[in-house]
Amino acid sequence: MARILLGLLAILAVTSVGAQGAYAQPAVQAFSIESDEGTALLERLREGGLVMYIRHADTSGQQCDTYNDSAGREGQRNISSMGREQAVELGKRIEELGIPVEEPILSGPVYRARDTAELAFGVERVSVTDSLLADDYSRGRLDWVLSEHRRLFSEPMAPGKNRVLVGHRTPAQMILGSVLSGTSLPEAGVMVLAPRGVEGSDLLGVLEIVPAINGGNPPCL
Repeated sequence: MARILLGLLAILAVTSVGAQGAYAQPAVQAFSIESDEGTALLERLREGGLVMYIRHADTSGQQCDTYNDSAGREGQRNISSMGREQAVELGKRIEELGIPVEEPILSGPVYRARDTAELAFGVERVSVTDSLLADDYSRGRLDWVLSEHRRLFSEPMAPGKNRVLVGHRTPAQMILGSVLSGTSLPEAGVMVLAPRGVEGSDLLGVLEIVPAINGGNPPCL
């Protein structure tokens, strides 16, 4: 127990993200739920009051985005067949682990995020919002998109439920900075934040509730 508590204290000290952005910090490590740190963070999630920011599921072997809006899904990098299975498993594991979630689950409109959310939680439980757009799809609205990410990261949550957001790595990197470099937020990884209202949010850690595929950050084709 003492070791678990020490692990949680280490997680809580990772970084604080206020209105002015993040301080430069070493990249965080994604914890498996079997690790001491992961177990401590899981217990904290069961209490509620936190924000779960889920990066879309695996995109191994998929094309790069063409940014041709008229092409719809066909012009985007989509989740792979393994990613679809991974998303379904993520939703099942969140339920099995007893992590309470607030509804609706919020997802960005780019299909790799939307598909991840709908496969994990069910279409009827998901609300799609431009607030969670990928940066490359913001079309001149990047400042607003980042402001919306910050708002959703920091708005207080009542105990007993966790806010669930499904989106992309780069907007989170732009806000949190170097702590999310490299593979610290793998595809299907869950970044956990403690919202603090006007003071921003605290990054508690990143959980791999389901295993990353192909290193968690595969290149597009």
